[in-house]
Amino acid sequence: MEVNVIWKNKLAFNGNGESEFVIPLDAETSVGGEGKGFRPMELIAIGLAGCTAMDVISILQKKRQDVTAFEVLVHAERAPEHPKVFTHIIVEYIIHGHQVDPVAVERSIELSVTKYCPAQAMLIKACKIDHTYSIKNAN
Repeated sequence: MEVNVIWKNKLAFNGNGESEFVIPLDAETSVGGEGKGFRPMELIAIGLAGCTAMDVISILQKKRQDVTAFEVLVHAERAPEHPKVFTHIIVEYIIHGHQVDPVAVERSIELSVTKYCPAQAMLIKACKIDHTYSIKNAN
């Protein structure tokens, strides 16, 4: 994988990757940025959420679960001192659907955690990651 960031001004950059999409990066105004882009640590958390979300929804679809909406939240605690790494992450899966089987959800999450998601495999070496889920019946 090849990615790059190109400096725009102050602490603003554009990030580019093999997918050819551009992501704006910036810092908070309190540290000299203008707050006009993602913070790098936000992108790491989004990467984790996206990686596991793609795994879980794919597995649930293969298990023929009737999912009507799906969301993954990442709650990340950070160290108070620099380099302010993640110290604890809770990944929360919210599944809406018709008669979604909790066993199927648990197995889908387990497979993402233990087999498929490289973001989790990397981050679990750096901090504790817990997982929760809720199933809400669609009307």
